Amino acid sequence: MMIIGLLKEKMPETRVALTPETVKTLIQQKVEVAFEHGAGDHSFFRDQDFEQAGAKPYGRDEVFSRADCIVTVGPLPPEEVAAWGNEKILIGTLDPYNGESLIRQLVKNRITSFSLELLPRTSLAQSMDVLSSMATVSGYRAVLEAAMHLPRFFPMFMTAAGTIKPAKVLILGAGVAGLQAIATARRLGAVVEVFDVRSAVKEEVHSLGAKFIEVEGAVEDKGAGGYAVEQAGDFKARQGELIQKHAEKADVVICTAQIPGKKAPILLQRKTVEAMQPGSVVIDLAASSGGNCELSRNNEHVVHHGVTIIGRSNYPVSLQLDASRMYSNNLTNFTRLLIDPDGDLKLNWNDEIVKNTCLTHDGAIVHEKFKLPDQHS
Repeated sequence: MMIIGLLKEKMPETRVALTPETVKTLIQQKVEVAFEHGAGDHSFFRDQDFEQAGAKPYGRDEVFSRADCIVTVGPLPPEEVAAWGNEKILIGTLDPYNGESLIRQLVKNRITSFSLELLPRTSLAQSMDVLSSMATVSGYRAVLEAAMHLPRFFPMFMTAAGTIKPAKVLILGAGVAGLQAIATARRLGAVVEVFDVRSAVKEEVHSLGAKFIEVEGAVEDKGAGGYAVEQAGDFKARQGELIQKHAEKADVVICTAQIPGKKAPILLQRKTVEAMQPGSVVIDLAASSGGNCELSRNNEHVVHHGVTIIGRSNYPVSLQLDASRMYSNNLTNFTRLLIDPDGDLKLNWNDEIVKNTCLTHDGAIVHEKFKLPDQHS
């Protein structure tokens, strides 16, 4: 019987990788779940809830010593992996684009690791897609934060004191976060415009009641898994002009455009911010990878020419109860692929989801994208 270990995440992370409900699901698969005391404290799940679900409480060190498989939200510190032992399983969002030291330690300890950011963007993997789930949280929360900082209403009001016009919201990027931002801003009564280089999202944008801003000549790549790709210089110039034209009239700009493994594209230049109306708000969800706004600073509020710029990429930690539920459901759906009917480990390399999500195995990096220079022939 495989033992799955659940740890308490290190702050500022407030989510937990499993909830009592998903613990029940895993135990029904004939595995044992060992959890660290207080694992769910920051996400409002009590130890007694986990125990009632069938999990057993231990100290952190004992969870490591007992567990065959550890599930996490964020990556583990390399020193904890080093002390854990060999031939174990690690599942979580391991940040492989920025985690060379962790990857080397996983290889050294012969850990089989699965990084959920690498899940293929297929219909079969939708129920495991943590990036989409967390982007949903971020898009929703970003609009609420913008509304709290905007010195005016979002909806139109007709009052005895006169008519208040609705706020204008510009959303840069119509991925999952952008689409949720559209839906939330529309629910609050704003007029919404959306820019994206992918023409395929135009219909979705319109279905949510927003206007799609299109720049002709964008490069699209069907092999990019639904993500945007980097654009040529002449396109970027035309794109910048059009975005500035619409941003000048916007009360709120929500920035969501990212390219996996690369610096986020600059879509909102300093001169554009300086042309915006004082009191306007920019929320930059791409701040941790450089930001879509030239003036963004990750985890900081910047005020420039009267415009408030909030750089924040980790909104799920502020909606940790439901974010944990969503993440946990995704992770559990994936983990079940690795469990056989007797509750033992099953690594089916013919399963495309398992194969493409695996980062390290048997003392080597097996994901082609992340092989280190000294591993290439």
